[in-house]
Amino acid sequence: MFQRILVVFENEEVSCRALSYAQKLAHRMDSEVGLLMLVEMAFADRAFLGSKRNSILRLENRIGKALGRLSSGFLEKGISVSVALRIGDPAQELFKFLAERPSFQAVIWGSHETLPHRNRPKRRHWIEKVSDSLECPLLEVAAKPEQKVPDVKVR
Repeated sequence: MFQRILVVFENEEVSCRALSYAQKLAHRMDSEVGLLMLVEMAFADRAFLGSKRNSILRLENRIGKALGRLSSGFLEKGISVSVALRIGDPAQELFKFLAERPSFQAVIWGSHETLPHRNRPKRRHWIEKVSDSLECPLLEVAAKPEQKVPDVKVR
């Protein structure tokens, strides 16, 4: 198994369509899948870290359980899966995560049905801004007009 796919989620939002697509793609490519939840949190100064410690612990617990549930769908289909949570600036945390691991063949945007820029063409989402710097393609799973699968919030 040499192929690797990364599904990136943001702020506890998960697209069921992106998960389904990742499962099908991983099965076809005989790939392992990484699920990465990025949660934006500003750390102005190390002195403020103590005040956020309880919030971070609750967040880690809640998202850990949610990522465990999401990964079970892959494991049931015989697909190797890993999960990770990163807290901070999403773009920076994504690049740090990618630098620590072997390369991925695809990154799938897994938070929204479509990237948020669709309604605001002048404001690009951070993932679009960094997509040119990725070593692999960024895939966005769009809905077919007749499909109406709701996105879910991981809670």
